[in-house]
Amino acid sequence: MAKVSPLVLLPPIIFAAVAGLAIGGLYWGNEEDLPSALIGQEAPAVAPEGLPGKPLLTDADLRGGDLTLVNFWASWCGPCRAEHPTLEALEAEGFRIAGINFADQQGNAMTYLAEEGDPFFAHGFDPRRRTSIDWGVTAPPETFIVDGDGTILYRFQGALVGDDYEQRFRPELEKALSGN
Repeated sequence: MAKVSPLVLLPPIIFAAVAGLAIGGLYWGNEEDLPSALIGQEAPAVAPEGLPGKPLLTDADLRGGDLTLVNFWASWCGPCRAEHPTLEALEAEGFRIAGINFADQQGNAMTYLAEEGDPFFAHGFDPRRRTSIDWGVTAPPETFIVDGDGTILYRFQGALVGDDYEQRFRPELEKALSGN
């Protein structure tokens, strides 16, 4: 019988430990532990490009006196599709929602909006992710609550659905509306 060196077991043990830490981070991490550095700051510039035939989002739109939700989305993003009915419901309630499509193709974005509906009053198009990087967006969807003077009040990472929407985003939206 051949002896097996204990060193042979070391790489699989190290791999298992690293994988376990990575998986644990997914389940035990809390998005609220990493608040956006932009909270309380002036909103960065918006994408200079828009979608064909759609109103172009401008910096002035974020500083015109009205509360605005800025939603970063992509046609290929499953969670973006899941939150779309919530965005339409928010628009129906009278909220101003600006959409910035990023890391996408214009044709795909236009098809998505034609098929699913367009809850956005204005659009930005950020195919190279320059604007999303300036805003600190890590992955779609992300939604920002921006006060009428252009100050970022809140950042929500993930889809606006379910309990997370009801318990985290909606209270922040109500707080922003009340001016607190």
